[in-house]
Amino acid sequence: MLVKLLAMTPNSEELVAEAAKLCYSPVGVEEIRKGLSPEEISKFLNMLVSIGHMSPLEHVSATFAIEGISRTCTHQLVRHRLASYSQQSQRYVRLDQFEYIIPPAIAEDEESKEIFLQAMEEDQQAYDKLTERLIQRNKKKYLDQGLSEKAALRKAEKESIEDARYVFPNACETKIVVTMNLRTLLHFFSLRCCNRAQWEIREMATEMLRQLKEKSPILFRGAGPGCVTGPCPEGKMTCGRAKEMREFFLKL
Repeated sequence: MLVKLLAMTPNSEELVAEAAKLCYSPVGVEEIRKGLSPEEISKFLNMLVSIGHMSPLEHVSATFAIEGISRTCTHQLVRHRLASYSQQSQRYVRLDQFEYIIPPAIAEDEESKEIFLQAMEEDQQAYDKLTERLIQRNKKKYLDQGLSEKAALRKAEKESIEDARYVFPNACETKIVVTMNLRTLLHFFSLRCCNRAQWEIREMATEMLRQLKEKSPILFRGAGPGCVTGPCPEGKMTCGRAKEMREFFLKL
């Protein structure tokens, strides 16, 4: 898995503090930046979190490029709707040798791993055979319509891999670029950094948070699963490790 922070709103902490200052003081736009020392900025940010005033956080966004994750992971990721996504397309990218993610529980058991690898090999073989058969069929269709050899082959290949991709498993590796605002990120981390989250998206979310903490430690000071800043919100379904998790994320 590779997670890379591509971009973040410049002067993020100052920007959030400026937005908050406009809400709580009589200053106008021309004076909004005056008197915002590092101490004042920290004060504003802590106040926002303590009173639950989260809208100023929406002025800051971060963009990540992520690869080496499965379609299983991105299916969960895109359920966070207040975000923008750009994902590698299986309609336009022919996968002559698709990569895949092996869950740790399967990788550590030799017999399970062998079954898994065989399934991946069979999926690739089925994809290759389907692609070639469909290309020949679709190419003839376009040649009959009067297209040139080159144009017919180009359209046939695109149309063919569009259907052949249906044999690929959830384990299939994918690449995605995601942008979220800060408020959405904090909610995302509260759910996906939790021990009850699926292992792959939890690993991804934790690495995203680690990089954001390096970039803006004040904004992400209390970020992480719900147990970081309060009691575990999972009730009877708690992992029972709230203290351990709190210490881990506060030191992340």
